[in-house]
Amino acid sequence: MTTNAPGGPGIPPTWTSSAKDMVGTALGPSRLWFTTGYGIVNEVYFPHVDMPQIRDLGFIVADGRGFWVEVKRNADYTLTTPGPGIPAVQILHRHARFELSLRIAPDLERDVLLVEAILTGDPELRLHALLAPHLGGTGEDNRGEVFMNRDRKVLCAERGAFALALAAADAVSQHDAWRRASAGFVGASDGWQDFAANGAMAWTYDQAGPGNIALLGELGSRTAVLALGFGSDKEAAATLAISALIQPFDAVWHRHVRGWEAWHAESLDLGRCHGEFRDAVLVSAMVLRTHQDKTFRGAMVASLSIPWGNSSDDTGGYHLVWPRDLVETAGALLAYGSVDAARDILRYLIATQLADGRWSQNQWLGGRPRWLGTQLDEVAFPVLLASALAEADALGGIAVSTMVRRALGFIALHGPATDQDRWEETPGVNTFTLSVAIAALVCGAELLGAEERRDILLLADDWNERIESWCTAGHPALVARHGVERYYVRAAPATVFQDRAAIREPVPVKNHDGECLVPADTLIGTDFLQLVRFGLRRPDDPTVTSTLALVDAMLRVDTPAGPSWYRYNGDGYGEHEDGRPYDGTGRGRAWPLLTGERGHYELAAGRPAGARALLRAMIGMGSPSGLIPEQVWEAAPIPAQRLFPGRPSGSAMPLVWAHAEFMKLTASLQLGRPVDRPEPVWLRYGGNRPAASRAHWTRRMPVGWIRAGQGLRLALETPSLIHWGLDDWQNPRDVPTVAGALGLHLADLATEGLEVGRRIVFSIQELESGRWIEQDRAIVIASDEAPSSATAPPLARDRAQHAEIASQLSAEMAP
Repeated sequence: MTTNAPGGPGIPPTWTSSAKDMVGTALGPSRLWFTTGYGIVNEVYFPHVDMPQIRDLGFIVADGRGFWVEVKRNADYTLTTPGPGIPAVQILHRHARFELSLRIAPDLERDVLLVEAILTGDPELRLHALLAPHLGGTGEDNRGEVFMNRDRKVLCAERGAFALALAAADAVSQHDAWRRASAGFVGASDGWQDFAANGAMAWTYDQAGPGNIALLGELGSRTAVLALGFGSDKEAAATLAISALIQPFDAVWHRHVRGWEAWHAESLDLGRCHGEFRDAVLVSAMVLRTHQDKTFRGAMVASLSIPWGNSSDDTGGYHLVWPRDLVETAGALLAYGSVDAARDILRYLIATQLADGRWSQNQWLGGRPRWLGTQLDEVAFPVLLASALAEADALGGIAVSTMVRRALGFIALHGPATDQDRWEETPGVNTFTLSVAIAALVCGAELLGAEERRDILLLADDWNERIESWCTAGHPALVARHGVERYYVRAAPATVFQDRAAIREPVPVKNHDGECLVPADTLIGTDFLQLVRFGLRRPDDPTVTSTLALVDAMLRVDTPAGPSWYRYNGDGYGEHEDGRPYDGTGRGRAWPLLTGERGHYELAAGRPAGARALLRAMIGMGSPSGLIPEQVWEAAPIPAQRLFPGRPSGSAMPLVWAHAEFMKLTASLQLGRPVDRPEPVWLRYGGNRPAASRAHWTRRMPVGWIRAGQGLRLALETPSLIHWGLDDWQNPRDVPTVAGALGLHLADLATEGLEVGRRIVFSIQELESGRWIEQDRAIVIASDEAPSSATAPPLARDRAQHAEIASQLSAEMAP
């Protein structure tokens, strides 16, 4: 007779902690990824790297007479691997009455994770496995069952298109090792509640669900192998799990280890790494490789963890593909000679580029967008990857010109302001985003024909020259307090294009209760370091060094592991002050990634010893197994929350981006310069601010001033007529646009001879529709420094005299 567990649907489900000890996958057909934390198996992903299927698989040791221990709460364990960067996990749990030894390895050929469990010590003790299914990425609506698959007992769960089966075998005989089993609702009738209420396994329910369920099995052998298999239904999952048990565990273990040893030997040129950091590089390379999907080659997720997962059932945004993270990862792999992997990433990016030239803010592995924001650096980064491969003569036949042209066209029309910065937050003109966009224009121009190259480089020069005009400030309080003059802000509002005084306008800061607006000239971040890293400014540039002093005064934090930095002042993405998980608000913590970025600056500034020290700090902030977190706790310790200074917080761990940064800094140290500094950018600028011969105006960049001596180019999306004159519409004339680079429509106005103080006025008529899409725009001729207010009042004008010209041009363009 079937018995159903009481207490459905169970308590609201959550994931487990993001504090991972290890991540891994098999280098074979198996479509399975695993994580461990607190000495047990955590999330296991199947059939893609973005789909977690369980919360955790842990163990209870008990004597059946009231003594019982859940090993993850005992918290006395050590974790080792056969070598650095080999994700075959050995865990030893210690207790006064027992030792539990676990070895964890995936089957190379099957979608199965194997766990060898050996219990020693008090002979009265028995081992129990406790499994929490979260099929399809949620703890809701799971159904569990103790299932007899022919003559073997199997613990199964199903939900929609996914199923799992946990089988067990004696390590020697390979016979069924389950003595008894139960299914229950979490918080009511699950195995943990059974032990908490009875001090022993007293309940044996056959089924539970739908709801938040857990499965418990008692092992009849103290030396057993567990097989967690996945499939489309319970029979398929059980067949895979049982098949994987009919082989010696040692054979699976050694095949797995040999596969990873071979991958490291074939994929990485460790001669590009300083010997001190070799082991950490192997771990970081393993992390990058593990986060790659096996169906969508070249696609990677941001982290095989769920930040603050033990407070929510939401999988969050880290199981998504981010174009920026992909290119940062490709750069790390390319730095160590892993050309094939970098090419796969480029192919994936080309396949998922949108028709207008951009990429989604993030997307599922198959390319379906998840979050719909636009980040200009994510449009630019794929161009830099194509350029880096071309520079290494390693494109391998990949045709990149169409992708590059589309991406640069989007950048030219929509930049240099971005809807979101690289932290998915503040809009405006950001120095990191601007650095990447300018670099993409320069590098992309090299990949296109000579007829387009000059126009693209003129735009890059213009943006580069204007960085300080747009992005620097000098708030009196900050200047007085810190003894600096001018400094780069985190984000300038887009209105700064027209009026330099707009640098004092408020910009939004997310992750706070309600609307949070902060004057742009008081918001400081570390993003400006990219100007030096990419060769747009020299490390000793006065504005760079002033901002560096300000950042160190406001954002640097010294931890027991070494220095790190906050992203910006007022950051709200992190735990609350009392250690509570981030819940939409909180307080941003220190990022090891930023320690690496500062290391690249130190290297560019000729201080390799400083870069080396910061690499050691990054290692010190990681887990004992070498995983680098997104953030580390930097306040007073809160032991109850497992928060300690310089140690991982509840944020994502590992963070792929941080591991890529670590690898790049080690390669940069050996090279003597930032390994991802684009060579075309360095050759063009050499760290110096250019004097652009031509200024540009677009509808997204409606500049309010240009420097005396510059020509003016209007770049538009559609064929148009420009009616323009000087001051109060003196000497009006008409200039039609002509087809130009990147599919843009360009009009050059002869402004080179105009004196300081003169004003250009213009309106724009779209030829196809006849609409006047811009009216009475004004641009002031300025000296080298932008005027404090360049905005001109609207000017009246008569358009009737130009209708005939527009009509003629439209007729000429008609097919």
